[in-house]
Amino acid sequence: MIERVHARGGRFRYYPLLSGADGAAGNFFLQLSNTFNDFDSPRHRHNFDQVRVQLEGDADFSRDGVMKPGMIGYFPEGVFYGPQSIAGESLTLVLQFGGASRSGYLSEAAFQRGISELKETGRFEAGVYKVDKPEGGTRNQDAYEAVWEHVNGRALRYPESRYDKPVFIRPSAAAWVPDEATPGLARKHLGTFSEACTTLSLVELQPGVGFEVPPNTIVFVLEGQGRAGDGGWEPRSSLYSGANASRMQADAASQLLQIELPRLSP
Repeated sequence: MIERVHARGGRFRYYPLLSGADGAAGNFFLQLSNTFNDFDSPRHRHNFDQVRVQLEGDADFSRDGVMKPGMIGYFPEGVFYGPQSIAGESLTLVLQFGGASRSGYLSEAAFQRGISELKETGRFEAGVYKVDKPEGGTRNQDAYEAVWEHVNGRALRYPESRYDKPVFIRPSAAAWVPDEATPGLARKHLGTFSEACTTLSLVELQPGVGFEVPPNTIVFVLEGQGRAGDGGWEPRSSLYSGANASRMQADAASQLLQIELPRLSP
């Protein structure tokens, strides 16, 4: 884990897994996020989508609910959520990506550069960027919003929200549906969101069974091991198929999280 400079309050450790194409409407960043009881994030919103998978510990989003281990959350662009707090320690798989509005996603490198530059004229406190006014007092702005506007040189315009609040999913309550064409393969469809068809599902594979991963899809290994291309995979491995479909095959009984990223028109 890497100690990361971030725009919220408290310690933040992360492990980067996958990233997309900087500047593209469908850019994305996948990371394992480790936070602690000093984490402090105010109620806010983004101009991109998020998927969170709670792996260890609880994440409390106040009026929006508590994500417990095994739960998956979809946080749509434009939707307010939080404030967020952590009781003890939390490990979360976090995917942030450009959504149906085509507002894109700011790359990690650009975000870190923006934080560093803004610290020359203000300070970050508990998820808020504060600049002292000459006449006294401070000008306050959501930390991410301040970084985004600094990097892009214009005001951030939030897309209209398609949903009233984040969607918290309990995969344990969904049934496995066997694939009629492939014995030993079963799926749990967890949801398809927005007109861009972002789709979340779980895939279960028996030993020796393979399946095709659609283009522009991320797979995160929850359990098991197997092979993809010239390499192997194991728990907490991740794979991005890219522009073409790819194939994964299990060597042991496996469960995978499949995230089909938005289908964005050119």
